[in-house]
Amino acid sequence: MKVSLLITCLSDVFFPQVGKSVVDLMNQCGVEVDFPEGQTCCGQPAYNSGFQRDAKKAAKQMIKALEHSEYVVTPSGSCASMVCHYYKDLFKEEPDWYKKAEGLAEKTYELTDFLVNILHITELDSKLHETVTFHHSCHMSRGMGIRREPLQLLSQVEGLELKELPFCQDCCGFGGTFAAKMSPISEKMLDEKIEHIASTGANVLIGADLGCLMNIQGRLRKNGNKIQVAHIAEVLAGRERSEC
Repeated sequence: MKVSLLITCLSDVFFPQVGKSVVDLMNQCGVEVDFPEGQTCCGQPAYNSGFQRDAKKAAKQMIKALEHSEYVVTPSGSCASMVCHYYKDLFKEEPDWYKKAEGLAEKTYELTDFLVNILHITELDSKLHETVTFHHSCHMSRGMGIRREPLQLLSQVEGLELKELPFCQDCCGFGGTFAAKMSPISEKMLDEKIEHIASTGANVLIGADLGCLMNIQGRLRKNGNKIQVAHIAEVLAGRERSEC
């Protein structure tokens, strides 16, 4: 089996260790990984801001870069949601591009979804002797319907004690441009999320969307909180944890 890695902007620019962890994890599972260098931003920031022409330009580039891939896997529910749901909306009046967008959507998976529902992973050689809690990102849980998969995988990590996060369905306040445009509201939402994280007694927060993790970690550090933050790919790959 061959998989193309959709790296995402945040991983490519700020958190390359997450992309490396995805490659390590795929290799451990016997999957060959390639990296189509023609890929760029998926177009979500432009799409969410109402700039559909710019979003289409990015989407067309991604479709061309990934059209020959067998599977496409990304460590982001947010980017997966854009490709799987909103590309088709962008091209609903362009039949040829709609068909191509549909084809890409059918073979694109968020990482934990791919591991559980395509590879059917039931055992991982991963260890983490920590008490952790898991943040369910909005695009991943509501947009993609992926909730049980990351928890199922974390249950296979030796030494890991998972604490349920109160009000886990609540947004962390990031929401891409929302955090910039509505910063006072975003800040209040984030402070509430951090209170819930702290209430679990966990010393590590794990998530599957780097936007959320970057947002939460920034506030934790600003407040002097020592709770660590990690992407689930790092934990599952057994890579030495380097904070997001």
